[in-house]
Amino acid sequence: MKVQKRDGRIVPYDAEKIRIAIQKANAVVEAGERASAGRIEGIIRHVEEEAGDVMAVEAIQDMIEEQLVKHNKYALAKKYMIYRYQRALLRKSNTTDESILKLIRNENKEVAEENSNKNPRLASIQRDYIAGEVSRDVTRRLLLPENIALAHEDGVLHFHDADYFIQPIFNCCLIDLENMLDHGIVMNGKLIEPPKSFQVACIVTTQIIASVASNQYGGQSVAVKHLAKYLRRSRLKYERELKSEFSGKIGEAELERVVEIRLQDELRSGVQTIQYQINTLMTTNGQAPFVTLFLEIDPEDAYVEENVKIIREILNQRIQGIKNEQGVYVTPAFPKLVYVLDECNCLKGGEYDPVTRLAVQCSAKRMYPDYISAKKMRENYEGNVFSCMGCRSFLSPWKGRDGRYKWEGRFNQGVVSINLPQIGILARRDEGKFWELLNGRLELCREALMCRHKALLGTLSDVSPIHWQYGAIARLEKGQAIDPYLKGGYSTLSLGYIGVYEMTYLVKGVSHTSPEGKCFALQVMRHMKEAVDRWRAESGLGFSLYGTPAESLCYRFARIDREKYGRIENVTDKGYYTNSYHIDVREKVNAFDKFLFESEFQDISTGGAISYVEIPNMANNLEALETMVRYIYGHIQYAEFNTKSDYCHVCGYDGEILINGDMEWECPQCHNKDHRRMNVTRRTCGYLGENFWNDGKTREIKSRVLHL
Repeated sequence: MKVQKRDGRIVPYDAEKIRIAIQKANAVVEAGERASAGRIEGIIRHVEEEAGDVMAVEAIQDMIEEQLVKHNKYALAKKYMIYRYQRALLRKSNTTDESILKLIRNENKEVAEENSNKNPRLASIQRDYIAGEVSRDVTRRLLLPENIALAHEDGVLHFHDADYFIQPIFNCCLIDLENMLDHGIVMNGKLIEPPKSFQVACIVTTQIIASVASNQYGGQSVAVKHLAKYLRRSRLKYERELKSEFSGKIGEAELERVVEIRLQDELRSGVQTIQYQINTLMTTNGQAPFVTLFLEIDPEDAYVEENVKIIREILNQRIQGIKNEQGVYVTPAFPKLVYVLDECNCLKGGEYDPVTRLAVQCSAKRMYPDYISAKKMRENYEGNVFSCMGCRSFLSPWKGRDGRYKWEGRFNQGVVSINLPQIGILARRDEGKFWELLNGRLELCREALMCRHKALLGTLSDVSPIHWQYGAIARLEKGQAIDPYLKGGYSTLSLGYIGVYEMTYLVKGVSHTSPEGKCFALQVMRHMKEAVDRWRAESGLGFSLYGTPAESLCYRFARIDREKYGRIENVTDKGYYTNSYHIDVREKVNAFDKFLFESEFQDISTGGAISYVEIPNMANNLEALETMVRYIYGHIQYAEFNTKSDYCHVCGYDGEILINGDMEWECPQCHNKDHRRMNVTRRTCGYLGENFWNDGKTREIKSRVLHL
């Protein structure tokens, strides 16, 4: 038996869909009105007996309603009919026309604030956003189950990246750069062989990054250490060439000095290629690639000295910055930098401490890099150290058939985030009710995440050769399905969460930084972690708990809840919810205590975690910053610094951005008033959009990215 869908497609009949639909109706009627398991099976048999070879889905639903009425299940039949009606409304309702017209007129502020790396005034980016609006509409009306679509609209959960869900595109990944460089790749039908020099390796790497970014939604990470062997190849090449030309004509010392000069010049050019290419390339979705460079020093690595030279050059060039159109050196948004602290470089007398001091100088001037503690990471990931993905999510440990852990060449299938404060609002200080609601909504999130997984099942490698055929993820044959890489924990499905602070305040009446509040908050965190662990055990899929950076989601959930439940002091009245487990920005806490407190939550949120602290301008106080970096190594897995310094991207002014008589932001140096060209929130996040006044009309900045 086959079923004809509403869009004309013919698909195999699946009795399980009938069971699920009736069970959902069962769940919302009194016990006496419910259909028993036996009755449901009887209805299914009736449908199968009456059906022909191909049957329209509407005809099947009509038969189900008739059988429910025949057996006097009137309330149940009514609920089932309402479900059909709501689903039909979702399918018929067109939501794209006005949103697309607003895009063209530059009136869609929500889109403009969604991504600071995309300028919605550009035609190429508008084209990508238009496609995204169409995808959201089709996803809502046709692709998602009604309960998931409605839960997303009501702010129960957030179904991330719906603007790409219509296509078989996943979220973030760790590029297997070593495999791609060592074995060669194909781009646009042209073979690119393994590089023979550092400069060529850097060029190929940027080509890979651009191609990968064009074929997935989220960020990507690249381990810089894989370029080290090519720097040595360049050295050996220069030694051969110069010895062949000048042997016996100049001394060994002079020869070595010339080799070093040439090598240093190639090193500088190669790193510059990466930095400028990443910031000037435009992917097919109209933006620069969202890429992170992972800077790790492993003393046991055969190419450690070359790797250290590359890291030094990356940091030096980042300290200098990149010139903008006015010729002023500014901080580039990409690539993001993540620097690993280990015993050899944690500023406690290690051999590579000088490299870390250079990283600290970079942090003081440019607020990059972020820092990972190898010590803490080994505690959480079975002794391993590896990069987060571009979206700052982390993979779960996974071993191949050879028994070795594998990190690079893996990816995240998608993310669904739960609105914890909304559960607290509905619980009304009833802790028992809170846990009941939490469990129900966690199961809803699981169902939504399974939609992510099922949407990718059956995808063929041909949809993105750079990922599936040429090594970024795998080297599959043409026409081969990617299904093995979706199962067994090879890739992850992430449960994000927003508002631990507000949730705790609503249920306990105190902040999660208080002893009572902390106990409750950690209990909730462990409960969510146990849930994703259970999902993983039951399904064999890589579920994980992800403390996402969240960006505008903190505002979306707060806005929805204020509209539905009104102004709630210390919750919806702020205009935002705190990101994941973070301490609310209004609480006064020093940087060390903040890191120490949040580290306990990071250890539970192993699918992704990030903590940051506000610091003043540290350019003249590197010793204090070094103290914080040493503290990071011993206490927290992932940390970054933010600064309150304002920054004008037009003239390079680095100081306080003033407010003129018309209550507009204005640079005191060049008088720029364009918010997209002026970072008046946080130099580190690169946000270039609108900011907000607080109720007292004082100069309090509430960025949609960092809400600080």
